[in-house]
Amino acid sequence: MIGITKQTAAPGATWREDLPVPEVGPGEVLVKVKATAICGTDLHIYDWTPWAQARIKPPMVFGHEFAGEIVEVGQNVTGFKVGDRVAGETHISCGNCYFCQTGDQHICADMKIIGVHVPGSFAEYISIPVSCAWKVSPSVSYEDAAFLEPLGVAIHGVLSGEIGNQTVAIFGCGPIGLMGINVASASGANQIFAIEPIEEKVNLAKEMGATTLLRPGKDDVLQAVMDATNGIGVDVVIDFSGSAKAIQSGLQILRKGGRMTLTGLPNLPVELDLVDGVIYKEARINGTTGRRMYETWLQADKLFQAGKLNLDPAKGGTFALKDFEQAFAAIKAGKPGKMVLIP
Repeated sequence: MIGITKQTAAPGATWREDLPVPEVGPGEVLVKVKATAICGTDLHIYDWTPWAQARIKPPMVFGHEFAGEIVEVGQNVTGFKVGDRVAGETHISCGNCYFCQTGDQHICADMKIIGVHVPGSFAEYISIPVSCAWKVSPSVSYEDAAFLEPLGVAIHGVLSGEIGNQTVAIFGCGPIGLMGINVASASGANQIFAIEPIEEKVNLAKEMGATTLLRPGKDDVLQAVMDATNGIGVDVVIDFSGSAKAIQSGLQILRKGGRMTLTGLPNLPVELDLVDGVIYKEARINGTTGRRMYETWLQADKLFQAGKLNLDPAKGGTFALKDFEQAFAAIKAGKPGKMVLIP
């Protein structure tokens, strides 16, 4: 089969046309990949950053955001059949640790990640545990279904606390941040500040439901938010950027007793004003990672069925799998939106 591999311990990736079709073990399904999207994790692997060097063992197919059709079902699989349309859950949880046993499979103590610890989706076929297969309605395109995994990251962050009738500030208008804006809007937020320094990205936020667009460096974010909220601040801050400056700014504009959710990953430790920014303010700060299994997927289905999601502005371009170099180049050039590969 065709596919993209991290063939050697060096920057870049390799196009292959001679990869074996994965074997299907007990409790697994073989999926013919119809669409697979590029994530920031894949960029780390492509660039061979220290993060990737500590986790990836070449040669290996990478990629983990995907949707496709089941073409083979392994032994002991129930509830799925050949022909089912599915999207992939990235987390392969052990099912036995404390966290799995108490409903937090997404933070499993012995977690494996598709495309990081086991072969991924940048190929014609992928074999996955049936626990990682989520049935997709025929009304949802394969391209949209490939977005369900990153959409779930946005949903988990936005809906980790009250959002209806809240004033919300979202930092970072990359694909997940844009989807977070869409989710907040669809879930009843009454005012949404989209905060992003890059003009091309923040302009897309309007299409996703943002009511106010702010560009740090051009706009005075603190002044603008305080003017718009009568000096109170926003009820909810969600950071998808991982920027230290964004997180610090987020605490400044958060109202007393407000909620701040951290989803973006900072590259370095972040210095915070805990006294005035958190303690005296009684700020409630929480982190979110991945998707809750399977609460987040059910929330995504509900939003899709209600016709409240519009993922198109978060799409940056579609490429044939063999043209992956063009897709990675577009990301590196700063093109907004998520790039999708079609095998």
